[in-house]
Amino acid sequence: QVQLLESGGGLVQTGGSLRLSCVASGTIFRINAMAWYRQTPGKQRELVADIPSGGSTYYAPSVKGRFTISRDNANTVYLQMDSLKPEDTAVYYCNANINPSPLTFRDDFWGQGTQVTVSS
Repeated sequence: QVQLLESGGGLVQTGGSLRLSCVASGTIFRINAMAWYRQTPGKQRELVADIPSGGSTYYAPSVKGRFTISRDNANTVYLQMDSLKPEDTAVYYCNANINPSPLTFRDDFWGQGTQVTVSS
């Protein structure tokens, strides 16, 4: 069983900053990649940024230059969000692609989501 626990969401004014954190716990053999997605009502969940193990980070064009994704040496991924805009308002979800054990295929796991609201 794998769990992803997000924290750090909240209400901020335009131009402000927030830092999201996500910790993966449970039965984990290897984390292949971690990512942040976001979703607003009536829209599809969209990829904001991802950070594969040993690879290059990716940012959606709408957040490039304002958001920074990073990982520590354990099982935590962060999303530093600066210069926030009202259009960044969404529920942000943590995603991790994990092999729970050496004998299982990799699978995607999701957090419960954290609300980010940017007021104008």
